[in-house]
Amino acid sequence: MADVGVRPARRADAGAVAAIQVRAWRQGYRDLLPAPVLEQVTGTEAEAVWRERWSEAVTAPPSPRHRLLVAVASDLVVGFAAHAPAEDPDHDPAATAELLTLLVDPLHARAGHGSRLLAATVDTLQDDGHETLVTWAFEGDEVLRAFLASAGWAPDGLARDLDMGTPVRQIRLHTDITRAPSAS
Repeated sequence: MADVGVRPARRADAGAVAAIQVRAWRQGYRDLLPAPVLEQVTGTEAEAVWRERWSEAVTAPPSPRHRLLVAVASDLVVGFAAHAPAEDPDHDPAATAELLTLLVDPLHARAGHGSRLLAATVDTLQDDGHETLVTWAFEGDEVLRAFLASAGWAPDGLARDLDMGTPVRQIRLHTDITRAPSAS
């Protein structure tokens, strides 16, 4: 088995992260987003913009609690997860964080990288004192929703429609990440 793990992203990872994002979105969102929107956010120019944004996320995050983690296999970046304090007004950002994205390269899917990324995200957030983790997922993204459900996530009853030429529904999911008290 290849040497695998999760680590904080480095500036040099930005290109790999952007490429993974584009490949994962092209495959995973092709039936969820209108074709013109998907082309706009995954085209060559868009990939260059994402590369710059991910580089900035590593070198100049908005706060120390905004983080980008990468999954690696034999020193190759194969996935990533980004999280930040929750911005939804019904959550306290000191106690609730938001999983902004978690994507694994389709070429390396189903090898445990998503689970490792999620576990590392939770560990990091627990160290920061967060108790709850939320994320927004496309209602039709059955793969992500099943993955998160298997890790203890559930819808919290909130939904929103994104205007992408036609409304695209997202639902908010949440999970409790409070550490169990240690036995003394």
